[in-house]
Amino acid sequence: MAPATIAPASLALSERIHRIEVSATMAITAEALRLKSTGIDLADFGAGEPHFSTPEHIKRAAIDAIEKNYTRYTAVAGIPEIRKAVVDRHAADFGTDYAPDECVFTTGGKLALFNAMEVLVNHGDEVIVPTPYWVSYKDIIQFAGGVPVFVESREDENFRVTASMIEQAITPRTRAIILNSPSNPSGAILERDDLYSIVRLAHERGIFVLLDECYVYLNFTGDLVSGASLKECKPHVVVLGSLSKTYAMTGWRAGFALGPKAVIAAMSKLQSQSTSNTSTMVQHASIAAVSGPQECVAQMRSGYIEIRDRMLEGFKTIPGITCTVPQGAFYVYPNVSAFFGKGGIQTASDVAARLLSEAHVVCVPGEPFGTAEHIRLSYAVSSEVIDKGLDRMRTFFASVG
Repeated sequence: MAPATIAPASLALSERIHRIEVSATMAITAEALRLKSTGIDLADFGAGEPHFSTPEHIKRAAIDAIEKNYTRYTAVAGIPEIRKAVVDRHAADFGTDYAPDECVFTTGGKLALFNAMEVLVNHGDEVIVPTPYWVSYKDIIQFAGGVPVFVESREDENFRVTASMIEQAITPRTRAIILNSPSNPSGAILERDDLYSIVRLAHERGIFVLLDECYVYLNFTGDLVSGASLKECKPHVVVLGSLSKTYAMTGWRAGFALGPKAVIAAMSKLQSQSTSNTSTMVQHASIAAVSGPQECVAQMRSGYIEIRDRMLEGFKTIPGITCTVPQGAFYVYPNVSAFFGKGGIQTASDVAARLLSEAHVVCVPGEPFGTAEHIRLSYAVSSEVIDKGLDRMRTFFASVG
């Protein structure tokens, strides 16, 4: 008798995994690494991570932790010292008053967002997201069973988002609002009055505001601001933080959330059944990061402003390219629609693909960020890479236009 046929496991995948797609930025990074492995010289503006090295005092703290055998499990939400260090840093910089049990330390800022979404959003709940948005928002919302509701900002107003824009998108199904300032991909910031107005509006309506503060310290205006500073709105505010960009620690996977005690407890419960605690030595290194000298942050911020300006000056030499001035983070988000319909180019994805294959310039198309006319380039690279990339783009667009 012939053996029974067993259906391939791939046919039994869950429904929820089909709600999401592979991260566009990670896909671009993978392709860039593949091309590099073949010996191709790339001007790589794809990955969203600092080109600076992790400061020495942070690295030393991790080494010391290993040498002291701090290598065992910890409490799921993190050791008391890191949770206190995080709330103390946030209080010192933004005037907030979180307690250590209102903090959970996570394996990167993305996990903080994922866990918050999973514990707050039910099937059919709506989550308001200003456009352009970080690529993972849509997928994380949909994985939780939520419905993303996009609020389109205006490029001619530097992608400004206001309370009136958010209010028009609110329905009886609205559960949460995600705010990312400075923004990935545009580098736009929420002005203090706009941010506070949105937080107050949400609190009055019983809607959660998820503050993605991944780039909060890379604000070039000199006005560091957090919506969590409005203590009266604390019951409906969740801060999603990351050490990755602030301290050049992307590979360390160090993030956190601050919020109402019940929300943080629920996130910790979920984390107990997934990742458990963040790497123990990373927690100790993170104490050194947030509690130690902060001059490194100011130095990196100044460096980003310098190379941002170098990038923007270069764009002025490429006819057809227009770009808002980023007020934070380390991205430029130029509009390339002037080249649509020329040289076989129809979309931003076409531009990104052609730049990669023909000019060996790595960027990310705007479609995954919610806009169809832009490409995103991370300028967290050396001046040499910027100059090389600009030369290649100048040549490419001249040949197309």
